[in-house]
Amino acid sequence: MADVIDYKIYGDDMQIVEIELDPGEGVRAEAGAMMYMDQDIRMQTGAEGGIFKGFKRMITGESFFITTFINEGNRRRRVAFGAPYPGKIIPVDLKEFRGEIICQKDAFLCAAKGVDVDIAFTKKLGAGLFGGEGFILQRISGDGMAFIHAGGTLIKRELQPGEVIKLDTGCLAAISSSIDYDIQFVGGFKNALFGGEGLFLACLKGPGIVYMQSLPLSRLADRIAAAARWKQKDENRGINIGFGD
Repeated sequence: MADVIDYKIYGDDMQIVEIELDPGEGVRAEAGAMMYMDQDIRMQTGAEGGIFKGFKRMITGESFFITTFINEGNRRRRVAFGAPYPGKIIPVDLKEFRGEIICQKDAFLCAAKGVDVDIAFTKKLGAGLFGGEGFILQRISGDGMAFIHAGGTLIKRELQPGEVIKLDTGCLAAISSSIDYDIQFVGGFKNALFGGEGLFLACLKGPGIVYMQSLPLSRLADRIAAAARWKQKDENRGINIGFGD
């Protein structure tokens, strides 16, 4: 059974979640996510669940290690975790999602001690192999609070039974476990080569809740890498960009 934790989210575009722990309570987080913590909070870093689970987390883009923060004092203490890039932190009470939620790889931020993080294998092998970099999914399960991060603007949509929505694989932030999901190839030669989107779309079928993000990490990284390449090309041509004489 997961610890019962209290929390507060601060900020707008670069949010943090501050968690208040009673004596003996703990919270799990990705290595490097912690922003600050009170005295009496002790860190325990390890490959929770064993080496096999550690390697499975690496496949999803997460750290091999999970850090647990435990309040070893005799009064309530606080620990805070920061979002890795602009977006929103989504608080998820897993009891309201029938004990589990499926989310995008590298979306997990932290959760109450006792909540488990694992790979959610897609229904078809092809979806995992050919769905693009953005479609490796995590399963967060348990009966406590979990916090996931979505990039950019967050949109929550509730699909009715049989209702279908298609979206860019990277723009899927999280879904309830009742959602049926698959990958579809973008048909047409011109669409595939010149459409400006990925070759595959995530096809989601209700009923259930869908969280969508406007700025997936992969898209942000692509823009930064493209800008860096153009800057390097301009510098090689002798063009002075930015500040300077």
